[in-house]
Amino acid sequence: MSTETVAAKKSEALFSKRRKKIITDPLDDDNPVTVQVLGICSALAVTSKLEPTLVMSIAVTFVIIFSNLIVSLLRNAIPQRIRIIVQLGIVASLVIIVDQVLKAYLYDVSKVVGVYVGLIITNCIVMGRLEAFAMANKAYDSVLDGLGSSFGYAWVILVVAFFRELLGSGTLFDIRVLPEAYVNNGLMTSPVGAFIIIGLIIWVQRWRNGYVEEA
Repeated sequence: MSTETVAAKKSEALFSKRRKKIITDPLDDDNPVTVQVLGICSALAVTSKLEPTLVMSIAVTFVIIFSNLIVSLLRNAIPQRIRIIVQLGIVASLVIIVDQVLKAYLYDVSKVVGVYVGLIITNCIVMGRLEAFAMANKAYDSVLDGLGSSFGYAWVILVVAFFRELLGSGTLFDIRVLPEAYVNNGLMTSPVGAFIIIGLIIWVQRWRNGYVEEA
């Protein structure tokens, strides 16, 4: 993955046009899931219900933002040849914090998403942003990049979870919203349902943006 180097101006506003673009691009034009096709495993695995999906979104947001911040602050002190090991150590430490907080305060949810929270360390979005952005940019810009990338990931999996839970169980956040007469769609409770919904999101987004893969 190529390194994105951004030349920041000394007197640049906190939310300049360039910095707003760092946040907004991952939400649509450069979305990590629908355009870069990263983080697909967790998008399929945890999206059968909205509650664990929301928890996963918050966990990934926390890990991406703080790992981007820490790596950016330490980037000039990290030897190039061991940078991946250092990055993995930082991400693993943050993932352990998330896992322990979940076990302490949301134990039932932690039993559902625990294994996937542990796998955040292997999430391509996290490592990709560290290598592509945080290693080459200042702390504030890296935090904004983490914010944009994590929100871009979160809205996609939350939309997937919304339709999977609604059509698969007739509920939202485990609250019944469809009539009792509604017959649950079993396909939506399986990963196949997630594949279908992600495919539809990608189709709608690319149709709207006119995005075409380069040959």
